[in-house]
Amino acid sequence: MRRTDRLFELIQILRDGRLHTARDMAARLEVSTRTLLRDMATLIASGLPVEGERGVGYILREPVTLPPLTLTPDEVQALTLGLQLVTRGADPSLTRAADSLLGKVSAVLPARLLQGMGEETWVFPGAEALAAARHLPALRRAIRLRERMVISYVDGEGAASDRPVRPLVLEFWGRVWTLAAWCETRDDFRSFRVDRIDRMMPTGETFPEEPGRTVADWRRLASG
Repeated sequence: MRRTDRLFELIQILRDGRLHTARDMAARLEVSTRTLLRDMATLIASGLPVEGERGVGYILREPVTLPPLTLTPDEVQALTLGLQLVTRGADPSLTRAADSLLGKVSAVLPARLLQGMGEETWVFPGAEALAAARHLPALRRAIRLRERMVISYVDGEGAASDRPVRPLVLEFWGRVWTLAAWCETRDDFRSFRVDRIDRMMPTGETFPEEPGRTVADWRRLASG
């Protein structure tokens, strides 16, 4: 988490007007107590009305009002739809992030725009998305780190195979997640339905950015 994001989160924690210990806040933000104390010193030096000390805790003595977001009703609808889509995608870490984002936005939106924000106006059902959920965090990590994986895959005919792949991008099609990857078995791009992946084995090996095997190459072929 970036420091600016941590400072914002600290303000959100303290806005309830209760006493919070440095240890508890550090645990919530998943940082060390030393880092938390430095962040608190920064907030206090900036003029935030906080009282407290190390070993006791910190409390916000005056309400802090953040500036309202300027959003149109259609923009709020788009935001709600996006958060619902992420939640229905069933990736646990992104679901938590979507809930956190909803809390942040709700805290600063004008009351007139909050009406109906929590209502589910769109539904994204699907056993396929739920079946894919267990693999999504590991695949996102592999894509970010460019980590070569071996996947045990079952195709539409029920045939199973182990495929060494270079994960490139995840795509969501409303009900189904697919993984676009460079398949080292076929020496070509392949798209795999994530709900049909039985197991994934990280190799601990990274792969280079090679011409003809990149995300840009995949997208160019897919659009052509």
